[in-house]
This record gives sequence, C-alpha cells and structure tokens, in this order.
Amino acid sequence: MKKIQIELTPSQREALERFSKTGTHSARLITRAKIILLLDVSENKPDVKLEEIASRLNVSIQTVQNARRDFLAVEDVAVFLERKKRLTPPVQSKITGEVEAKIIALACSTPPEGYARWTLRMLANKSVELSIIDSLSHNAVKVILKKRNLSLT
Repeated sequence: MKKIQIELTPSQREALERFSKTGTHSARLITRAKIILLLDVSENKPDVKLEEIASRLNVSIQTVQNARRDFLAVEDVAVFLERKKRLTPPVQSKITGEVEAKIIALACSTPPEGYARWTLRMLANKSVELSIIDSLSHNAVKVILKKRNLSLT
C-alpha cells in the first residue's frame, strides 16, 4: 500500500509554522502542527520516516498516523488546528429545568417547623424525600440557587 504524502502550499506551511510558534494553544494541537510540518515533502524536502518524527516529538507512531489521517481528511488548515467540539456532555445532567424550578420553589417556601431558614442540606434531603430527584448533593443545590442569584439568608 502506497502511503499518501503531504505537500503543503506556502500559505499552509506559513499557517502551521505561525500556529506552532506563536500564541497560546494546547500542546496537543501544537504537536499536531509540527507533525504535519515534518511530514511535508514539498520544496524537495526529504521524506522523514514516521518513527523518526515520533521520536523527535516524543509521541507515538500512532499519533503521527492519526495527525496525517486527520490532516488529509479536512480541506482547511484552520479546521485541522481546532479542537473538535463535543456534541453532548459526557454524562447528562439529572437536574432539568423542572427539577430546578421545584427546588427553587421549595427554597422560597417556609422552612420546616423549628427552623428559621432552609439549609442547603435540608433542601437536598427534602428534594429526595419529595421524589423531586432520586439523589442530590447540597453542593448541587448551592449551584442551582447561585445560578438564579438566590441565597438562603
């Protein structure tokens, strides 16, 4: 199987060099830019082996192969140098807008008998007791109230 070589245009080369030398970028993206620069065979540059690139940049050969594959898959250098945005969070939040509304309503209600005000722990426990949500920490209640600029004082 013949490997596909990368021949950069002068503008692509300049963009990759500028990206890897200036600004504040993640180390991973800078390494990817350097990999492509080393894989470039334009302007009669010698073909560098993947193993040599991997050892020069202190990455695995698979990282070099992945960077080459990703670069060849996109049309624009700028797209290659961006982080891929995550479509969904890793774990869906249990706290929906409806749950938030019920917890806020509970916080605005009168506190239990014998207490002057609600505490975060009392709100969390009462939310579970009322089956608003199956489990909830007092810190989550704090985040909900803080997001709405509410306090328990």
